[in-house]
Amino acid sequence: MRTLRVANCSGFFGDRLSAAKEMVTGGDIDVLTGDWLAELTMIILRRQMAKNPETGYAGTFVKQLEDVLGTCLEKGIKIVSNAGGLNPGGAARAVEKLAGQLGLPVRVGVVTGDDILARVPELIERGALTQLDTGEPIDLDGRTPLAANAYLGGWGITECLNRGADVVVTGRVTDAAVVVGPAAWAFDWGREDFDKLAGAVVAGHVIECGGQATGGNFSFYDEVSGIERVGFPLAEIREDGSSVITKHRGTGGTVSIDTVKAQLLYEVGGPQYANPDVTALLDSISLSSDGDDRVEISGVRGQAPPPGLKVSMAVEGGYRNQMLLCLTGDDPEGKADVALRTIWEMIPGGREAFDRVDVELIGRPVSDPESFGAATTLLRVAVAGSDQKLVGRAFSGAVVQTGLSSYPGFYATSPPGSGTAYETYIPAVVPADEVTMTAEVDGETIEVPNTGSSVSAPLDAPSYADAPGAELPCEAMRKVPLGELAGARSGDKGGHANLGLWARSQENFDYLDGVLTVAKLRELIPGTRELKIQRHRLPNLWAINFVIEGFLGDGVSSSLRLDAQAKGLAEFARARHIDVPMSLMR
Repeated sequence: MRTLRVANCSGFFGDRLSAAKEMVTGGDIDVLTGDWLAELTMIILRRQMAKNPETGYAGTFVKQLEDVLGTCLEKGIKIVSNAGGLNPGGAARAVEKLAGQLGLPVRVGVVTGDDILARVPELIERGALTQLDTGEPIDLDGRTPLAANAYLGGWGITECLNRGADVVVTGRVTDAAVVVGPAAWAFDWGREDFDKLAGAVVAGHVIECGGQATGGNFSFYDEVSGIERVGFPLAEIREDGSSVITKHRGTGGTVSIDTVKAQLLYEVGGPQYANPDVTALLDSISLSSDGDDRVEISGVRGQAPPPGLKVSMAVEGGYRNQMLLCLTGDDPEGKADVALRTIWEMIPGGREAFDRVDVELIGRPVSDPESFGAATTLLRVAVAGSDQKLVGRAFSGAVVQTGLSSYPGFYATSPPGSGTAYETYIPAVVPADEVTMTAEVDGETIEVPNTGSSVSAPLDAPSYADAPGAELPCEAMRKVPLGELAGARSGDKGGHANLGLWARSQENFDYLDGVLTVAKLRELIPGTRELKIQRHRLPNLWAINFVIEGFLGDGVSSSLRLDAQAKGLAEFARARHIDVPMSLMR
């Protein structure tokens, strides 16, 4: 059966620059792709464009092409990138300029239509732009929208490749679209080949975050050889939609069923994984070993996509600031209490003068410490509000002014600083037929319809039903870290955090499935008692995925949390202790 070897060379804007060259020269590939965009990245790019309209795309992508464009053209390797960000036309011109400097003929395709910023007022007025989670109309409450981008699918990419593009640059498409588009092109799939498309979506989801599929950000990191420089992943996609996840021979890291499971659980919700081209059913996935560093994905089923496209929107927020104070020695709680009382006393209106405040104690001193670090606890105080002066030097200056009249051993990690502006993220939905996707090659532009405009299926409503829970077995029990029974991966989706946990055996999954209820999760994870939590079973992966709604406030762009993207939530959960039967502790 024919295969298409799709290689990833970027998991985010700022990933390892050498990855493109490593993937092009390290072995045979047919398509070089990657993901340069995240919710926060779009806001960063909008700030860039405000200073220079010629920017607004991920310049590191063009930098990477300096090393590989010639080789890709020589070998017929297609390059597909969402690095166009807010200015895909500008990114395309930068690629053409680079090719000219290198003396290389290149055909660049551009996919646009995602940027709906100019239409936001009109869409809101007509009720066509609604909140993603609630379906309620969007109310900006007088705030100015700064960015609004619909997530497009892969058919615009397919069209560009059909028209002979060597390089395809897009704006905001889904992370998996840069894999779906080339696969549909290579195998001439139709729009209703939902099982095949779903297989490509799953393969794309696994490789989209680069090293996270090959041993990076992995619970069992001590099992990964060559972790200091893991190889980037590639997907060998077959005509029937099945695939093999692997990496180039001789590179660091590992590809195993566990590393693939970990990534499958990253930033997902329920079993229905919606994309603009298809909804992939995660509970249909089958994983099997296909040799060293090779994992086969098969059996993936798909259904028609939802009728709406997700929209990532950012509006004016306010200002935020933080100070880190060091508490040395015993009784950090008492010293923190003194610090906070003296700080709020220095600020007119006290703590209530700010819209939001987040206070954290980080670390605890050990008994009889033998180093300064072992004796130190950090007190982090973060504030946010609409008054730039108050959030800025009025706050940080007040902290420093307490230095000689506060707890013993007062010192801060930085001088007082000004507050920085932040934006508020709003996840929204727009009907697919309201968005016009276009594909341009050689100056010719054509419209490419969104599948959801003609064929669609609604998604199931989120379920907040808890598992019934299981009675603990009548045998000896032991309290151990959850991580002794499960791996985990966590991430952010707007203001929500997902926490996916998977067992490494059927019996461990059966036990965890009985005891890891929503109620139990609330015991394990502080700050979740008042939040809505979804619980999703994926028995085919021996996994349970929790979605904790509102855990990150309005999302990373405005969060005051130390871990604003919930990256460490998984390892925190694994560090928490639960009762486990001795029979499972083999």
